[in-house]
Amino acid sequence: MAQRWSEATAEPSTPTGTTGKDTTGRRAVALFAPYRGRLVLIALAILVTSALGVVTPFLTQRVFDDALFVPGGPRIGLLTALVGAMIAIAAVSALIGIGQTYLTTVLGNRVMQSLRDQLFAHLQRMHLGFFTSTRTGSIQSRLDNDVGGVQSVVTDTASSILGNVVTVVASVIAMVALSWQLSLVAFVLLPVFLVLQIRVGRVRRKIAARTQSSLSDMSAITQETLSVSGVLLAKVYGRQEHEVARYSSENHRQTTLQIRQTMSGQSFFAVVTGFFALIPAVVYLVAGLLAARGDAGISAGTLVAFTTLQTRLLFPIVNLLRVSLDVQTSLALFGRIFEYLDLVPELRDRPDARPLAKADARGEVEFRDVWFRYPVDAEPGRPSEPGPWALEDLSLHIEPGQLAAVVGPSGAGKTTLSSLVPRLYDVDAGSVRLDGTDVRDLTLASLPGLVGMVTQESYLFHATVAENLRYAAPDATDEQIRAAARAANIAEHLEGLAEGYDTVVGERGYRLSGGEKQRIAIARVILADPRILVLDEATSALDTTSERLVQQALETVMSGRTTIAIAHRLSTILAADVIFAIDRGRLVEQGTHDELLARGGLYAQLYAEQFGAGAVEARCADGVLFTDGKVLTSRSTDDSSAA
Repeated sequence: MAQRWSEATAEPSTPTGTTGKDTTGRRAVALFAPYRGRLVLIALAILVTSALGVVTPFLTQRVFDDALFVPGGPRIGLLTALVGAMIAIAAVSALIGIGQTYLTTVLGNRVMQSLRDQLFAHLQRMHLGFFTSTRTGSIQSRLDNDVGGVQSVVTDTASSILGNVVTVVASVIAMVALSWQLSLVAFVLLPVFLVLQIRVGRVRRKIAARTQSSLSDMSAITQETLSVSGVLLAKVYGRQEHEVARYSSENHRQTTLQIRQTMSGQSFFAVVTGFFALIPAVVYLVAGLLAARGDAGISAGTLVAFTTLQTRLLFPIVNLLRVSLDVQTSLALFGRIFEYLDLVPELRDRPDARPLAKADARGEVEFRDVWFRYPVDAEPGRPSEPGPWALEDLSLHIEPGQLAAVVGPSGAGKTTLSSLVPRLYDVDAGSVRLDGTDVRDLTLASLPGLVGMVTQESYLFHATVAENLRYAAPDATDEQIRAAARAANIAEHLEGLAEGYDTVVGERGYRLSGGEKQRIAIARVILADPRILVLDEATSALDTTSERLVQQALETVMSGRTTIAIAHRLSTILAADVIFAIDRGRLVEQGTHDELLARGGLYAQLYAEQFGAGAVEARCADGVLFTDGKVLTSRSTDDSSAA
């Protein structure tokens, strides 16, 4: 069943009728389906070793009854043969055990590898809203802690269950064959133990779910507070002690849950182990009572063989009970993993979706009667409720090669508009079209080659400059990288570094200034060579010098491309071919800079707020105040510097 996520809890919610324990178990077992051949080999190895293990007590019986304690003294020849058989069985079992361990280890790790790959790939397909509503630490916890938590169970459980079951069944049959009377004594309390085990398992499963949830919270705290941004924020506001206390509180909760999880069932296992430890003494007593009544069916060899089997039975039964509890625990973790795998990506290719080759793209962009709103999640277990409209009945058209600017007050919907072009979200009504084709009719894989983005905060990996640039074009040559850096106005700076393009930029690029990061991001877009470029306030956070350098780089990358510039600083878009002014998700006016100033609407108001009312009056009086972003006539020093 498809699930959504809860913003309040930053964890996927579990809807009514969600996958239950039985279904979770079946899905966990299904993970082994691709490895049937290896499972067969493991099963054969287990059957052989278990069968050999059951033979040994019968050899022991013959040693006592037929070779050692016989009239006339020990029969050395038979004794030697029996002992040799016992040694051979032990050696063969050990060799098979090595192979079995290898097979089970490889199998378990391959299953976990496949599960991690599947989960990571599924998360990559989730749309942007999932990641804005879910803490990164919680996602990492699913991949690391939850998958890691079931790894040992997956690695050992299948072989352990089969091996122990075969051993138990074979041992029980052998014990009944030796003496049904003594078997009744040995098995009398097993049903009680099974009932107790089921109850303990339920408790452990609940504790395991709470433990992993706490571990997820700890991972989120660690990821948020120990990142460069988190540490910087804590130091600036003097909140280090608060963060230490927050982590310590969650760590204390985690420790308490871990202790409870470990100790749950220990009393139960102590009772089981004690019972089986006392059984041999009870068996000896019952054997003595039977002998006193004249029952000669229990010989010394039978008694030794029976107690050997009973001792051998102790370990697989206890192991089965432990494995059963581990399975109960792992089901809670599998349930958390499957919650993420059950989330349905909202952005998927339509059955008839087709790619649009970059060489064939002209760069025409059209919004046709677009309505869009972000989903607002309700309480866990309830369907998502729609939020307010971010865009309402929006229509606009951008010709190929045009520089189109989008302006408006904060919260007007500018960034939302820019996110719809590369299809980071889907519209609720209407359509966004590239070259006349609805983006939903194009394959998702083809869109990144058509639409490139430079955002206000350019993300860089903790890697070298060259590796960050090659993220856009993995096959780019060194010369292509240098050419892109020159076009982005950053080559001189990079070549002046001690390690040049092999310089590690640090987490999120913190070793670089804001302007340097932006120019590297521009160089990365140049390498991608998109037909349509989206600039989401790419210079709004920069100082004047950095803005000038970035603006020069942007002029290079915009050449010959359709460009959509989301602008906060109006000085950066004065020469735009067309300017769209939006407010509260609606297009309120469009035109050139001069046309919109003369109209005296929203754009003129925004312009006046940035440059002063005198700038608008001067523009209207002089006819032309700006051309290509340069001041021709200055009525105000502030106007000139701002421009």
